[in-house]
Amino acid sequence: MTSEVVIDVQQKNIAIALLEDKRLVEYQVEPKSASFSVGNIYIAKVKRIMPGLNACFVDLGYERDAFLHYLDLGSQFSSYEKYLKQVESDQKKLFPFSKAMRLPDIKKDDSVQNVLKVGQEVMVQIVKEPISTKGPRLTGELSFAGRYLVLIPFGNQISVSTKIKSGEERARLKQLIHSIKPKNCGIIVRTVAEGKRVAVLDAELKLLYKRWTDALTKIQKTQTRPQLVFEETGRAIALLRDLFNPSFESIYVNDEEVFEQVKSYVSLIAPEKAGIVKKYTGKVPIFDNFNVTKQIKSSFGKTVNYKHGAYLIIEHTEALHVVDVNSGNRARSESGQEANALDVNLGAADELARQLRLRDMGGIIVVDFIDMNLAEDRQALYERMVKNMQSDRARHNILPLSKFGLMQITRQRVRPAMDVSVAETCPSCNGTGTIKASILFTDQLESKIDRLVNKIGVKKFYLYVHPYVAAYINKGVISLKRKWQMKYGFGVHIIPSEKLAMLQYEFYDSNKQFIDMKEEIETKN
Repeated sequence: MTSEVVIDVQQKNIAIALLEDKRLVEYQVEPKSASFSVGNIYIAKVKRIMPGLNACFVDLGYERDAFLHYLDLGSQFSSYEKYLKQVESDQKKLFPFSKAMRLPDIKKDDSVQNVLKVGQEVMVQIVKEPISTKGPRLTGELSFAGRYLVLIPFGNQISVSTKIKSGEERARLKQLIHSIKPKNCGIIVRTVAEGKRVAVLDAELKLLYKRWTDALTKIQKTQTRPQLVFEETGRAIALLRDLFNPSFESIYVNDEEVFEQVKSYVSLIAPEKAGIVKKYTGKVPIFDNFNVTKQIKSSFGKTVNYKHGAYLIIEHTEALHVVDVNSGNRARSESGQEANALDVNLGAADELARQLRLRDMGGIIVVDFIDMNLAEDRQALYERMVKNMQSDRARHNILPLSKFGLMQITRQRVRPAMDVSVAETCPSCNGTGTIKASILFTDQLESKIDRLVNKIGVKKFYLYVHPYVAAYINKGVISLKRKWQMKYGFGVHIIPSEKLAMLQYEFYDSNKQFIDMKEEIETKN
């Protein structure tokens, strides 16, 4: 299996698509102005104590306060609290972390009001982004994740991933990490560290430790509260950190700055693979070029079709996700109804595993498969689902089919499920139901071009339109595009874009910045 990553950097958003054998399996979109990010560390103040919940709300400087439960404070909260005071007491010289004192663990059965008070400063890390009406979830047990290792300040253990089965390799890694581990730190060895040399692990450990000391320096030098003291790497880098593997053939980026960041990161973790990072310079939108746009349109929404006319219906509620499997207009199998049901269900298991990753669905997922009478068929379906989910990085648990034919799945949820609207509001009438004659659309575009060139003074620009419209504009020896170029200059460029509706258009300048050419009459409902 080959994997490719396609990164689309737009003016407001960064979108990342992971393709396995050209098939879209993960998709993430993040606004450039996103307030919260899992992994970010803040020095903040307690705003409210909630004894009934045994928790508190913490002000991170945003509209929605964050939630911190007593059990999430971490056993070494007292050590953090004491060391934080030592750091803040001297703004000239940082108190060495290696000399920090480890205090006894806090009691697991204590109450939050006995440990925290309103206005107290705490050092916290986001572990779950805001979901629906809930604010971000915090922890007081900080961690710095790398590709091979996770550094835990004030930890006292070296843990090796249970996915590393070899006892000899586990012992080697433990001994190796013990020899290079900084004082007062715990280490988690990730699965991909298997077989890695000491120099590679030591280099990453030093990098993670520097991130921790840089965060402490930020606390020491400034008195602003709340304050972001450590920012997790961008979504592009974070995704690569967790996903990167030797099967990656290419990483395509359409932005110079992000391209340099990604190339620098890949050069650091896998120098021999630095060449797979490529700058995309094509005129066609990057997602259209790699067939991502079409897959997004066909893979999201309430109804998802898969092989031979069968389909899934996916409903999202506050508490859980419900999936119904339907055979649709599929022809019946010659082997009978039972064989037909098994075939449809196995196909649904394949598509559902992809959908869970693609939409990043978390919490409880209930799946209503087509009823099967044979116990061996139900077992085969369960085993197929377990196998399909093995490549899923999120923690999950799958239960066999119940007597009602339902399968229950729980999947780790750290951010809202990806919900991409694939329905398109008519860009010409904005839902009113009436539009100008379609044959006049190109006349409308020409008037926009005339205004752009002769009144606004933009001589070079890109006009993005639906591929069918682009084909019409480009058709013939003396095409409409050629006529426009002869009249308004050769700075007129027509680009087909699959994300646009039939009579929708977008103008961009030579720097790929969006130009709003909509008139007031067009934007009225």
